[in-house]
Amino acid sequence: MGGNELMEWAIIVVVLVVVVVFIALTVKIVPQQRIGVVERLGKFHRLLTPGLNILIPVIDQVRTYHDLRIQQANVPPQTVITKDNVQVQIDTIIFYKVVGPEEATYGISDYVYGVRNISTATMRQIIGKLELDETLSGREKISTEIRVALDEATEKWGVRIERVEVIDIKPPLDIQEAMDKQMKAERSKRAIVLEAEAAKQDMILRAEGDKQSKILKAEGDKEARIRQAEGSRQAQELEALGQAKAIQAIAEAEKIRIQLLSTSGLDEQVLAYRSFEALSEIAKGPANKVFLPTSAVETLGSLGAMAEIFKASKEGK
Repeated sequence: MGGNELMEWAIIVVVLVVVVVFIALTVKIVPQQRIGVVERLGKFHRLLTPGLNILIPVIDQVRTYHDLRIQQANVPPQTVITKDNVQVQIDTIIFYKVVGPEEATYGISDYVYGVRNISTATMRQIIGKLELDETLSGREKISTEIRVALDEATEKWGVRIERVEVIDIKPPLDIQEAMDKQMKAERSKRAIVLEAEAAKQDMILRAEGDKQSKILKAEGDKEARIRQAEGSRQAQELEALGQAKAIQAIAEAEKIRIQLLSTSGLDEQVLAYRSFEALSEIAKGPANKVFLPTSAVETLGSLGAMAEIFKASKEGK
């Protein structure tokens, strides 16, 4: 009885193991962003997609799994020779992604190793065409050319190159020291140039300020002279206007005096005699000289005779 029970338990255990193994071989759960390659009797059959997948035990077999996320492959530092025979050490990183799991499985035995080898060979070809200065300043160009070369090769492998980055370019130590000295000399030269440029700008600004000061001063003097001239002109105009009004007033008074003499009954001879007396008074001054034409002398002679007659008449009166 005990032996039979032990046998039954052994059979149950064996059955359970068989069931578990059968389930393990039949049911495959694939995580997200992973995919499996299934072979049936040694030949590619299908791909296992993320989730629950059912296989036929023994007949179906999972060859490999591929990660569909972007992967990175560090290329070991490579020592390459530039066009001007300088050895430089270059570190690169390649970012890739599996886009064809079947091609990545059967197109090449190890696509990561192939990507590294192609990257190294392409890098040597590119750097061999560049001089040291072009190599140090051409990281973007080097990365682009490596990526183009890798894309052409990996297209058949079901791998897509996302990005190639040149991490570091190390020239020899003696060249690095020479470059450091050159960089220091360039910085010193740049500092001297900037200092000279600053001094030049300072002198220019000072000269410009002095120029502007002189211009403003000249403009102020000009404005002062214009205002002074304008004031003098206005004063002269006012003075001339006053003189004109004074002359006009004298002329008006003289006109009125003549009109009064005329209305008083004096004839022309008396007026001429009065004029002669006025001329005599003017000529009495030590600095006054009166020049008369000959016709005026004759007239004055007749006026003198008239004056004598006028005096006689006054005495008789």
